Amino acid sequence: MTVTTQLVETITKGIQEKKGQDIVIVDLSQIDGAIAQYFIICQGGSPTQVEAIAESVGENCRKSMGEKPVGVNGLGNNQWVAIDFVDVLVHIFQPETRSFYNLEELWEDAKLTKIPNVD
Repeated sequence: MTVTTQLVETITKGIQEKKGQDIVIVDLSQIDGAIAQYFIICQGGSPTQVEAIAESVGENCRKSMGEKPVGVNGLGNNQWVAIDFVDVLVHIFQPETRSFYNLEELWEDAKLTKIPNVD
């Protein structure tokens, strides 16, 4: 397992710990000119949950892998928080913002992996 795929798993776990929903992993590693190897897209039902998911992702990556994001944008309004781990970009949305931007469809050639919701 590469460091990047391990990071994807660690991020996914952080999302699930805070009950993030509808997780989609977008594999951009075969796409020329893509800005990252992976996008991980999910949603939270409220601004508070979006923030909690973002904190959980950051904490999990720091504790498990010693990784810290190079950037975090959107905290404060919590409609869309983007966390940049260079090779992996995490997008945490509220549902209406997610459907508006529809990032999953942006990279139509990419392989999409949908992770089942955890109760």
